[in-house]
Amino acid sequence: MKAIFVTGGKQYYVNEGDTIYVEKIDAPVDSEVTFDEVLFVDGVAGDPIVEGAKVVCKVEKQGKQKKIIVFKYHPKKKYRKKQGHRQPYTKLVVKKIVK
Repeated sequence: MKAIFVTGGKQYYVNEGDTIYVEKIDAPVDSEVTFDEVLFVDGVAGDPIVEGAKVVCKVEKQGKQKKIIVFKYHPKKKYRKKQGHRQPYTKLVVKKIVK
């Protein structure tokens, strides 16, 4: 089964058994998370969501991505600002898709 669901302001196209990285979800590792905002399931598109459909996922890991450097400056003005950022994420494994 294939589905499109929404979490963290983004849409994810998944099959059962897929591993995906999403914006951080406050759930402990090895717990199950259910997403009810499903836009598409096996050829059935919602208006805007499919009623009764859900995607059940298992939280496999909580982590942070690689550091990116945010460097701001104004030329000829002696303004320099260097800052790092690591975006938190949650690694999920799709257990089942309910129609």
